[in-house]
Amino acid sequence: MKLEDNLRDSYNYTIKLFKDIGRLIILIILNIIPIVNFIVSGYFARVVRESPRSDAPPPLENYGELWINGAKIFVAMLVYMIVPIGLMAAGAVSSVLGAFMPLRGLGVLGTIMTVAGIILAFIILIIAIMAITHMAKTGKLGDAFDFNRILSVIKNVGWSNYILWVIVIFVIGLVLTGISYIPYVGWILALIISPVFMVFVGRSASIVYESGTTQAPVAPTTVAGVRYCGYCGNPLGPEDKFCGKCGRPVK
Repeated sequence: MKLEDNLRDSYNYTIKLFKDIGRLIILIILNIIPIVNFIVSGYFARVVRESPRSDAPPPLENYGELWINGAKIFVAMLVYMIVPIGLMAAGAVSSVLGAFMPLRGLGVLGTIMTVAGIILAFIILIIAIMAITHMAKTGKLGDAFDFNRILSVIKNVGWSNYILWVIVIFVIGLVLTGISYIPYVGWILALIISPVFMVFVGRSASIVYESGTTQAPVAPTTVAGVRYCGYCGNPLGPEDKFCGKCGRPVK
């Protein structure tokens, strides 16, 4: 799917959140409560897992499952970002100490470490986005570090196409972040936009992931009249075009 088609589909999918205002309000409230907001991250994972076979955001239910999946995302991202976070933290400390202590070069070193941490974070994020998407598809924390599979998906998408998509999503995120600086109403708009943007990214990332999986659907196996996914062995319904477990297309 072309980038513009991806973004259009993701937009049309996401605006359907506003058809159920109650669900949106709950997502907004949950998203501002620390630890509890893992539920919203788990909802992101559900969007990824059910896309693109579903044409509307899923219902907000099974909160325990959502929280667990959100916690998995938190742990995976922490592992991916622990080095950049460490560099930026050390850089900040060095800069502060350099401002108050007569140690030559400490402030410069702090700036270098901070910039290096930011650059490294962006580079890692390129891989981490698809890693989280892959983990959301399978539901297994360890799959966030299945680099052979993750890099294979990105390679099939095409590195240039994939990085362009990451940049576009990043720019959209920056623009939406800027809304929070609007006087008086900015913070309210930011609260609303945050979970909505998360759903948009989940849908878009899932479409990218699917385009990087095997293009030709693998025929399901049939045992005693029941069809099973040819990729993961999950039971399929008679009309299923995508596996409900791994999200891959089936014949």
